[in-house]
Amino acid sequence: MRQRFCTTAIGIFTAVSMLQAQTSKPVYLDVTKAREVRVQDLLKRMTLEEKVSQMMNSNAAIPRLQIPEYNWWNESLHGVARSGVATVFPQAIGLSATFDTDLALKVSTAISDEARAIYNVSVAKGYRQKYAGLTFWTPNINIFRDPRWGRGQETYGEDPFLTSRIGVAFVKGLQGNDPNYLKVAACAKHYAVHSGPERLRHEFDAKASMKDMRETYLPAFKALVTEAHVEAVMCAYNRTNSEVCCGNTFLLQDVLRDEWKFKGHVVSDCGAIEDFYKGHKVVANSAEAAALAVKRGVSLDCGGEYASLIDAVKQKLITEKEIDSALAILLRTKMKLGIFDPASSNPYSKISANVINSAEHRALSKEVALKSIVLLKNNGALPLKNDLKKYFVTGPNAADVMSLIGNYYGVNPQMFTYMEGIASHISPESQMQYRPGCLLDRNNINPIDWTTDEARNTDATIVVLGINGLIEGEEGESIASPSFGDRLDYNIPQNQIEFLRKMKKDNPKPIIAVITGGSPMNLSEIHELADAVLLAWYPGEEGGNAVADIIFGKVSPSGKLPVTFPKSLQQLPSYEDYGMKGRTYRYMTEEPMYPFGYGLTYSKFDYGTLKTSTQNVKRGQSMTVETTVANKGSKASDEVVQLYISHPGAGENEPLYSLKGFQRINLAAGATKVVKFTVTPEMLSLVNDNGETLETTGKVTFYVGGSSPMQRSETLGIAKPATGNVAIVE
Repeated sequence: MRQRFCTTAIGIFTAVSMLQAQTSKPVYLDVTKAREVRVQDLLKRMTLEEKVSQMMNSNAAIPRLQIPEYNWWNESLHGVARSGVATVFPQAIGLSATFDTDLALKVSTAISDEARAIYNVSVAKGYRQKYAGLTFWTPNINIFRDPRWGRGQETYGEDPFLTSRIGVAFVKGLQGNDPNYLKVAACAKHYAVHSGPERLRHEFDAKASMKDMRETYLPAFKALVTEAHVEAVMCAYNRTNSEVCCGNTFLLQDVLRDEWKFKGHVVSDCGAIEDFYKGHKVVANSAEAAALAVKRGVSLDCGGEYASLIDAVKQKLITEKEIDSALAILLRTKMKLGIFDPASSNPYSKISANVINSAEHRALSKEVALKSIVLLKNNGALPLKNDLKKYFVTGPNAADVMSLIGNYYGVNPQMFTYMEGIASHISPESQMQYRPGCLLDRNNINPIDWTTDEARNTDATIVVLGINGLIEGEEGESIASPSFGDRLDYNIPQNQIEFLRKMKKDNPKPIIAVITGGSPMNLSEIHELADAVLLAWYPGEEGGNAVADIIFGKVSPSGKLPVTFPKSLQQLPSYEDYGMKGRTYRYMTEEPMYPFGYGLTYSKFDYGTLKTSTQNVKRGQSMTVETTVANKGSKASDEVVQLYISHPGAGENEPLYSLKGFQRINLAAGATKVVKFTVTPEMLSLVNDNGETLETTGKVTFYVGGSSPMQRSETLGIAKPATGNVAIVE
């Protein structure tokens, strides 16, 4: 009896032990363990082949380790893109035109809410395909240095300070503020010195001086890494100063890791590792390319070249330990996102599908569009009354969805075109007619013209002109572009100009030109012909309604240009020249068509005397500047108050002036507001030819106004800025 009891007890003990062994969690799945401990535990359990499979954007599932399938490639430039129905916000260049960091934070928070919701419902259904994940390759913080670049629309414009401020806010909204988890992982791209030519990007060497690198091309990346703690950085296709960006010791190791202390992962642009041997020809084959990229700090390959890492190990081009170090960073990101954790432990797993394309997000999209639209000219034609006898809406982009969405877009079942927006705003007794009138970029095949007479016989004509994603964008996307998405011809299509001429001839009635597009273009003749000119950018799903609100005076326009509009390309250096001399408002000495920071309103603002907290500021100390802004007009309006700093005696290699602060304010008619800026030593510093940031001495001039401080701004109707000088002393 006793022997049978012992045998039974031993059997029970063995069964319990086996059950515990089966049910106990591996360390890497235990949320109570430190993240680094979990990462190292998982690495020890993986074969080399399994490790390599997790270092390309499309990760296969590893069932024995309970690792799910995952694709790292997702986009959210101005809304969750390429994934399905989502809120379509205005394109990035339009968001930047708002000069509103709080608004940028709200937008990216809404986008990340929708991204999490899409991920949550997709995973619940067992769908884990591309564009349904949590790692978003956004934002694009390259400097829009030349209007020929078709992807400039994806950026926040030409200024490193504005790009930094909007970019930091955008990343914070994407990644969330939970202490344990990322809502989604943001990515600063394309690192670095990358802005065309688009077709040459797979072989091009962008040459930039250390001064231009530190003063223009790197500040936004630095801000996103050191302030916003962006989780990922995408290295660019091209070479920078002769080294491929995805194998660049200076960029990836010296600056990103050692100087800025970046802890996240680096991902290649898609196919960039293949370019090592096919385009740049710096190595002989895929194994050498993959080994070089990993050794230089690129953990994730968007592409398939990292499959060659197995051969690279066999050839002793790289060690498995080096692969472990690169993969550990990626596993860390996945753990920060909660991909290995139960949903109950992650607050973002509770975000439901109700937020996707919600009424709240639609209203936010419209708010961004309203604040982004730039009034370039107004001879008094705007705002229009909404109860005129007859309106005529025409132009190739008036009823065109492509002119709302730009590139890297999502889809939406309710997109309001310009024609639809205007139709929804006019009174029932008013008549409205619509005809496209002309084709986007070529002459009409049918010569019969039913449009010109319609324009003459109406009370107001609204013509929607410009460009769209068919002729500007990324290399393979702009299917009507002969230059692979770039715009080597600065003019808008000539047939559109001729169309506008015909409508204006012998026509005393007002013609309102609405211009779509994501980059500067030659609007000189449109400016002369039209009575008012509105730049709408790519304004998103509510674009038509936003434009109509402004045309009919519900809202005063308040957008400001985040990029200079030159009069012609002859005012600029060669497209392939990455030197900043002659480029952007900071270094362009010729008079532009429209200056950086420019934009009119339906009111008139006046800037009072500039007051400084000191006349002699000691080097290394902060100070303040302030002025009183008055709304002298009859309408309430937002104004973007801009602070520029100049060092007039510092030499010809220094910027003419640089944006160092901005505040968006709203003033009722007749109201005033004191606007104050704190000026830090960093804002007063200069970058020398060696790329060193130095605190300087001497005279400094401050400008506070409604545009960049050049005569052209005042000629176009912007009030004279408040100005003042101080001396920086030892």
